[in-house]
Amino acid sequence: MAMAKKWYVVHTYSGFENKVKKSLEERVRQHSLQDAFGEVLIPMEVVQEMVKGEKKTSKRKFFPGYVLVQMEMDDRTWHLVKGTAKVTGFVGSAKVPKDVPAISDAEVARLTSQISEGTLKP
Repeated sequence: MAMAKKWYVVHTYSGFENKVKKSLEERVRQHSLQDAFGEVLIPMEVVQEMVKGEKKTSKRKFFPGYVLVQMEMDDRTWHLVKGTAKVTGFVGSAKVPKDVPAISDAEVARLTSQISEGTLKP
């Protein structure tokens, strides 16, 4: 029976979020665990600022050093994520996969809606 995928917050070295996302997606493919994983998100907002009279758009990470991973939590997936380069672990003090706190879909939706709203704000 397949478990439901939940969102987990993974702590990474700051500045390596994109690298972690790529490495993690690659490892999931190598281990044929695509069924156990969903999206890997790096919460960002688009910021428009005026620089020397010109509008400049840039992306800013909400939580530098963190990525959101949608996955089924079990021993295999836990070790796959923890074994990924530049990942320091899951947020929380859990020593075993079942104790890792998940965040709600609503919380993830709130973060992703802030990302899309960010593009509208001057």
